[in-house]
Amino acid sequence: MVGKIFPFIKWFKDYDLGALKADAIAGMTVALVLIPQSMAYAQLAGLPAYYGLYASFLPPMLAALFGSSRQLATGPVAVVSLMTAASLEPLATAGSEGYIAYAIMLAMMVGLFQLSLGILRLGLVVNFLSHPVVNGFTNAAAIIIASSQLSKMFGVNVDEAKHHYETIWRVIQAAGHYIHWPTLFMGVFAFGIMYGLKKIAPRIPNVLVAVVVTTLISWTTGFEHNQAINVSAIDSSKAQALIAQFNAATQEMAGLTKERTDIYQNLTAAGESHNDVGVIDARHDVEVIQVRMQKLKDQAQAARKALRTMIFRAARQNGGSLVFYPEEELPAGTPTDGRRWHIRVGNSVLATDRIVMNGGGSVVGDIPKGLPAFSMPKLDLAIIGRLFPFAAIISLLGFMEAISIAKAMAGKTGQRLDPNQELIGQGLANLFGAIGKGYPTSGSFSRSAVNLQAGAVTGLSSVFTSLMVVVALLFFTPLLYHLPQSVLAAVIMMAVIGLVNITGFVHAWHAKWYDGAISIISFIATLAFAPHLDKGIMIGVVLSLGVFLYKSMRPKVVSLARAADDALRCVSTHGLKECEHVAMVRFDGPLFFANSSYLEDKMMEIMRAKPGLKHIILVSNGINDIDASGEETLSLLVDRIRSAGVDISLSGVNEEVLKVFRRTHLPEKIGEDHIFPTMEKAITAVHPESHRQSAEQACPLLTVCHLAVEN
Repeated sequence: MVGKIFPFIKWFKDYDLGALKADAIAGMTVALVLIPQSMAYAQLAGLPAYYGLYASFLPPMLAALFGSSRQLATGPVAVVSLMTAASLEPLATAGSEGYIAYAIMLAMMVGLFQLSLGILRLGLVVNFLSHPVVNGFTNAAAIIIASSQLSKMFGVNVDEAKHHYETIWRVIQAAGHYIHWPTLFMGVFAFGIMYGLKKIAPRIPNVLVAVVVTTLISWTTGFEHNQAINVSAIDSSKAQALIAQFNAATQEMAGLTKERTDIYQNLTAAGESHNDVGVIDARHDVEVIQVRMQKLKDQAQAARKALRTMIFRAARQNGGSLVFYPEEELPAGTPTDGRRWHIRVGNSVLATDRIVMNGGGSVVGDIPKGLPAFSMPKLDLAIIGRLFPFAAIISLLGFMEAISIAKAMAGKTGQRLDPNQELIGQGLANLFGAIGKGYPTSGSFSRSAVNLQAGAVTGLSSVFTSLMVVVALLFFTPLLYHLPQSVLAAVIMMAVIGLVNITGFVHAWHAKWYDGAISIISFIATLAFAPHLDKGIMIGVVLSLGVFLYKSMRPKVVSLARAADDALRCVSTHGLKECEHVAMVRFDGPLFFANSSYLEDKMMEIMRAKPGLKHIILVSNGINDIDASGEETLSLLVDRIRSAGVDISLSGVNEEVLKVFRRTHLPEKIGEDHIFPTMEKAITAVHPESHRQSAEQACPLLTVCHLAVEN
């Protein structure tokens, strides 16, 4: 019992100093990859980079301590980060305080969902996400993730559009207008380092090397070049008017956001007190505010877009101060500093006495030193209701990713896995990760591979990884200030290349054409509906369930005859001739309310097609279950067939189905002597009587008779 509650106790059986050393080295090696990756994935989730570190010091340790895999490395991953951003985008502005609070709440919900499934031993729920759906989604997600980093690679800023492909088009348009070449160089250079080291020296942590080298270059060359100025230093009435317009719209939106929160509270109170008039009034007020906020949002977005497209040149005045002119309005002959400047515009109000002009590349910037304050996320039932579908999808998708990786490693190590225990581990990791200000996490393929290659013996390696992240948060955060954003983009793009799996579509198509079609449709739908990724997944799940139901309602019903290997095989598949007097019919599937009438229809078709038919043997090996409707249909079918002058027998009835028959007294009706254990015994018993006075020269149930093929 203690071992089940605390599975990590089993690690220390025959544990020695050599294993401890191997775990310590593996854990520190994984941490060197995790620290830069987690910062990149946090930004992919729409969060400040340091929240990736917050999600990296408790989850790896807890997932390892309470999971079943000894080498699985847990933490921020690309797909879950993208799903987090897609879930929260409709609720709040990326990076805002509300957005961060929702991300932490989402992690708690994911943790509770996974923990509940694990405790209740419901790990099989994950089977609702079929492999074709996951393959289509993962390939689409890889493209979405990689393309979402293009703006950071080019050094441009654009607003998110309704659809992802519209956002990418905006990025391309912005890049056609302006590219910050040093930013692009940094990203491409980081790519070169990571790819080169991966090929030449795979044991060296290529991500860490790329981060260290580019950060040093950024620091020594002054890659980030910002200047805080008063709005009066911008010699452009157009720019000043746009700034005023943007600030006015943003300030009014902030006020409306607070007003909307108060109305939501009134709506809740009215609902609890059954005040129908109050509920209607509150809903009306909310809709009015939503319309006003959308109008203000459009105004702010238009002003922000116009400001971002403006390129300035800086001219130094006699007193040493800088004046910024729009590039097209620079007075002829005016000397400049050679840089092209932009106004840094985010989602918050621009302080007119301290407007940030950016003349260089974007870096990570300040990272709070130390550990976050531990606290439970503030619960909001209305938000929980809206986030629950996303939490369920992220829980299942994250667990599928984790268990797939764990199984792949278990195949190499010979370790036994418990999916439900893994759910408990992942659930606790996300639950306590939320208390430590983290966002949803899962198992990472790349870091798990590093962990395995580095020689990790037990999950204690993940404990060392967590300790390394804590050390980084306590002492080394200032060193990450100059890390270029384009390098983090390169880290993400490099990581998701491995998610692209074109052969998965081909494999699914070869297995079953409809599985291939589902995979392709899931892929296209995910791309089309991005950033609303849940729609792509749901379309795939609905298609998979639809195919399953269709197949269950119309299972395969085949006629059998003797093949060349003396086995009884499908007539149509092997081109065999059927017996004129005995029909051997095999029903492949459970017989229940949804398909019982289908069996009846097929039996009637066979009787109409064979005027000389005297006996039907229903081969029941494939009927592994039967319900009341199926049994009732079979009973009526016996009456109907026999009333037409044809007899019927059953062969190969399994024990569970036979129990149902005996409870409903079907054997007494059909006759105990008409139920046979095997097909061969059924043929031996039925054949002589059915072929009495028959003109059939050679019975296909006894000898091989192929159909004549017309040229």
